Amino acid sequence: MSFADLYTSGEHRKNLAHFAALATLASVDGEISAEEKELLDRFAVKLDITKSEYEEVLKKENKYPIDATNDSEKRLERLFDLLRIVYSDHKIDDEEMVMLKRYAIGMGFTNETADKVIKRSVAIFGGKIDFEDYLYLVKK
Repeated sequence: MSFADLYTSGEHRKNLAHFAALATLASVDGEISAEEKELLDRFAVKLDITKSEYEEVLKKENKYPIDATNDSEKRLERLFDLLRIVYSDHKIDDEEMVMLKRYAIGMGFTNETADKVIKRSVAIFGGKIDFEDYLYLVKK
């Protein structure tokens, strides 16, 4: 197995873990609504989840917790990974925003901090940052 194969499989495992956590969040109320299923379908495409992986993750007996951590940098890294995936089509819709917030809170962010971090992240990923933020990010 080549080095490239190792990286790809590791990246895919990370994507599958993200997808499984999102599926668990979608089913938190006991059932996955049509809107949540549509969103999961879109995430499955963006995350390159196979049909068999998708079906396995969505089995009722399977629940995959979000791996919360006290390490704020690790939480930001996971949120960053998910944002890269969400923005793979260069846009974010309301349903994706709701799922991002649920994910952020599940990882250990407070409600207030999740709102703040997601708002800034969306501005950065969407290219809608003001000059002061740009200057700060470039000079860092």
